[in-house]
Amino acid sequence: MRTRATITLAAALLATLTACSSSSDDKADAPSSKPTPAAEQPSNTSTPADAVDLERVAETYTDLYFAGEGKGAYAFLSKRCRAKADPARYAATVEQAAKGYGPDHPATDVHATVSGDMGRVSYKVKGLPKFDQQRQPWTLEEGDWKYDAC
Repeated sequence: MRTRATITLAAALLATLTACSSSSDDKADAPSSKPTPAAEQPSNTSTPADAVDLERVAETYTDLYFAGEGKGAYAFLSKRCRAKADPARYAATVEQAAKGYGPDHPATDVHATVSGDMGRVSYKVKGLPKFDQQRQPWTLEEGDWKYDAC
C-alpha cells in the first residue's frame, strides 16, 4: 500500500526534508487535536484496512516527533500545514521535544476512523498524558495519510 511506502520514504527522507511550526509552546507544537467544523468530521464508517493504515501512520509520526526526527516528522505534514509554518522552526521544536521528554513515548491505544479522504485518530502518548489526542485530524493526499492539525 502507499501508506507503507510513505513510512519507508519518510525514513529515507530524514536527511533531506525540513520541518515547520509556528509556535514555541510545547502544547502548540506537539501533535494537536484541534476540532474542525462538524461538516468536515468523518463518520465512523471506515474500512478496517484504511483505519489500520492511518493508525500505523499516526504511530510512526508520534515516534518520529518524540525521537527528535523533525525532518522525518515533517514528511507526514499535510500540504496545508507545511505551507503555514517555518520548516527550521518545526525541526527545532521536534528536537526540543526529544530533549525535554525523551524518545520513549510511543502512541498507545490508537484508534482511527476514516471517511473518504479524511480521518481522525485518538491515542495516548505513553508517559505524557498532556499530549494524548482525541480525534486528531488527518487527510489523505495522493494516497498517503498526512497530519492536518495546523
